[in-house]
Amino acid sequence: MSYKITEDCTSCGACEPECPNNAISAGDAVYLIEAAKCTECVGFNAEAQCASVCPVSAPVADPAHVESEAALIEKAKKLHPEKNYSGAIPSHFRK
Repeated sequence: MSYKITEDCTSCGACEPECPNNAISAGDAVYLIEAAKCTECVGFNAEAQCASVCPVSAPVADPAHVESEAALIEKAKKLHPEKNYSGAIPSHFRK
């Protein structure tokens, strides 16, 4: 599932540069995550970086966008065709 940012967001911007997919942008009141680009950092990190750097825990898993690890890896491959995803792929599914 992709992440979403709750109304707890203080618009500090800490999350935006951490996203490997450029899925985070400033909204009117809070930052937003584009579900079509969010891979939960699968393929890049073992945990969602937006959630790990947020000082108020505003990024949370979005139950409206549930995806399997395989689906998230495929999404990452489409977003980053230049990256090699063979071998040990960083993923929170593998903890």
